[in-house]
Amino acid sequence: MNTPNKITLSRILLIPLVIFFYLATFVPYGKLIAGLIFAIACLTDFLDGKIARKTNQVTDLGKFFDAIADKVLIMTGMILVVAFPVAGGTAIVNPLWLGIVCIVLMLAREFIISALRQIAASKGTVLAADKGGKVKALFQDVTINLYIFYAFFIEEFYPVVDTPRGFEVANKVIGIVLMVLLVVSTVLTITSGISYLARNKHVFVDKKEEVLPQLAVVEEKPAEPVEVVKPVAEVKEKPASKAKSTTKKTTSKTTRKTSTNTKSKTTKSTSNKKKTTKAKTASKTKSTKDK
Repeated sequence: MNTPNKITLSRILLIPLVIFFYLATFVPYGKLIAGLIFAIACLTDFLDGKIARKTNQVTDLGKFFDAIADKVLIMTGMILVVAFPVAGGTAIVNPLWLGIVCIVLMLAREFIISALRQIAASKGTVLAADKGGKVKALFQDVTINLYIFYAFFIEEFYPVVDTPRGFEVANKVIGIVLMVLLVVSTVLTITSGISYLARNKHVFVDKKEEVLPQLAVVEEKPAEPVEVVKPVAEVKEKPASKAKSTTKKTTSKTTRKTSTNTKSKTTKSTSNKKKTTKAKTASKTKSTKDK
């Protein structure tokens, strides 16, 4: 296990400490300690990702741990500030129904995204968090952390405040600011979930459904004109026939030349023979006359 994964795992291990110190009323300044631990856990969410990207240690295990740690941390903080009022029964989230609605919407979003990642994991792919999810997580972390410190402020300092009227005004202002932050966090949670589903909608497509549209596209393509290609045999026969005709012509020419040459030679030989015979006969007649 590398360093970023260890940091992510430490964030998961800090969650029980947040629960303990928030609910432990017998511990002095317990909610303050819970808020500080929650803030440290939120910082590890940005620290592990930065180290993993910088040192090139991004792993599938780290993506898996990071998603689980974020969800468990945020849901734990929301349930604590909504379901457990401070001493004296004072609700931290006011109105209470708003906190319940926000928790339900956040839980629904996280369950849907978790189901999407489970389907993707069954197909051999791991879906990492996107920038919208990181912005949503930042607003959620800040809002829940402020609610925890607000609970500490009410529980520890409300009994000793000398000017209740001024405290009530400050309490209302702080409550309105926290309510706006909670609504913004919920809206970002919903919008980031919708964009995440739209970006990874291919996970819901089965392999058979992926093949069928491709076949349909292939069938819809118009038939391209096919060029008629002459057979190789025909192409080769034409030059062969030309070669034959040329050879025939050359042979006929050569035969003609040879025939003419032989004729001239025979005529020359016959004329020579005639000349020799005439000479012989002439010599014979001369010899007979001399005798």
